[in-house]
Amino acid sequence: MKTAVVICPGRGTYTKTELGYLKRHFADRALLGAFDSARAAQGQETLTALDGAASYSVARHTRGDNASALIYAATLGDFRAIEGVRVVAVTGNSMGWYSALACAGALTSEAGFKVAGTMGTLMQEALIGGQLVHPHMGEDWLPDPVRKAELLKRVAEIDGRADHVLALSIDLGGMLVLAGNDAGLRAFEAEVPPEQGRFPMRLSNHAAFHTALQAPVSARGRERLSPELFSQPDLPLIDGRGAIWWPGATETGALWDYTLGAQVIGSYDFTRAVQIAAREFAPDLFIVTGPGTTLGGAVAQSLILANWRGMSSKSDFQTRQQTAPLLISMGLDDQRRSVTRGE
Repeated sequence: MKTAVVICPGRGTYTKTELGYLKRHFADRALLGAFDSARAAQGQETLTALDGAASYSVARHTRGDNASALIYAATLGDFRAIEGVRVVAVTGNSMGWYSALACAGALTSEAGFKVAGTMGTLMQEALIGGQLVHPHMGEDWLPDPVRKAELLKRVAEIDGRADHVLALSIDLGGMLVLAGNDAGLRAFEAEVPPEQGRFPMRLSNHAAFHTALQAPVSARGRERLSPELFSQPDLPLIDGRGAIWWPGATETGALWDYTLGAQVIGSYDFTRAVQIAAREFAPDLFIVTGPGTTLGGAVAQSLILANWRGMSSKSDFQTRQQTAPLLISMGLDDQRRSVTRGE
């Protein structure tokens, strides 16, 4: 049986093409009903209503309180559908950390929904700052450490200006996700030459995640979410620093503290998380759950940056995928069928 590391996506992955994803793929209708009841009790739209909407709305579906819940449920449903492979570890990108906690068993399904929903709601209520994304690799995915260093130097220089805040939010494979206040984001957009016809790209309805600007959100999360929600994971968890939380050896209070502390206000190194997963667990497959398919590129780029199994460019990765696939995106039906049954 093949081994796999499961990777949970973050915000921005439930888009127009994912509308109806829960109806198509979330098999546990009783659990979905429980999620709906929990949201209705908070005066929020149910997932069934959001997922079953006649049309997709950026204003409605990308709100933090709605997007986090939709993405969490889609991820959990996909994880539960995996069959025929042995999952050896779980990681995630940004809010995908909350999903990873539940997939690995450190949170129950209901507790994970509470954590993801609470933090998404708090982010939406505060909506402090914003995010943009910009590449440091070219379209050939060749590593360019000098380019990356230059961009980060510019970020630090902008952040040092009066009334400007800008920082690395997520190290995302070949992309830098930057976060800050409007002055910081505008300065970067004005001073960095456009690339590929769309970058730098501001992200709609995204706050300055993974920066010190989120300290108030972190504090409120600690007030609302008890350490008792957390338990020993059943599977190893790789966090946004590349640290591994092992079954039977996790201090659950420290896991709570990281999740609502450093994970919220510190930079999230997704690239390192993927590389640690590759080196420590050497899986046959990397399975990216739905919703969406956009995280696959960042996973491949992270592996290229580590020269994993000799891959050093986009063409190397594509050749490997054609001959012996190592990346499975469950948002793609043909790839999904290779790791599930009965769908």
